[in-house]
Amino acid sequence: MPKLECRFFRTAAGSEPVRDWLRGLPAHVRREIGSDVQTVQWRWPVGKPLVDGLEAGLFEVRTQVKGDAYRVLFCTVGGTMVLLHGFHKKTRRTPKSALDLARDRKGDLEKRR
Repeated sequence: MPKLECRFFRTAAGSEPVRDWLRGLPAHVRREIGSDVQTVQWRWPVGKPLVDGLEAGLFEVRTQVKGDAYRVLFCTVGGTMVLLHGFHKKTRRTPKSALDLARDRKGDLEKRR
C-alpha cells in the first residue's frame, strides 16, 4: 500500500491540466515521470535528488530524461499527493509563472475543502 495516494488537480471546469500535459509528452518521458511519481508515493517523505521542497507545502518531483529536465509540482493533502502543475524545465531556475500557478491551484484546493 503506498504511503500517499495520488490524484490530479482538477479545475472548477473539470479539466486536469497535469494529465493533459502528460498526454502531450512522448511515451518514454511519460513513463519516467510516472515512475518517479510512483517512487514518491511509496517512499514518502523523499528528499533530493528526486524531490525538492520549494516553499511551505509545495514540492517538485524532479525527472531527468536524456539530459532534459521535467518537473511536476505537488502538494500533500492528508494522505494524498495532488499533482498541481507540470513543465519541461529549460533554465536553472523554476519559472515564477510555474510557481505562481502551483500556488494558485494549491489555494484553490484549500478553498474547496
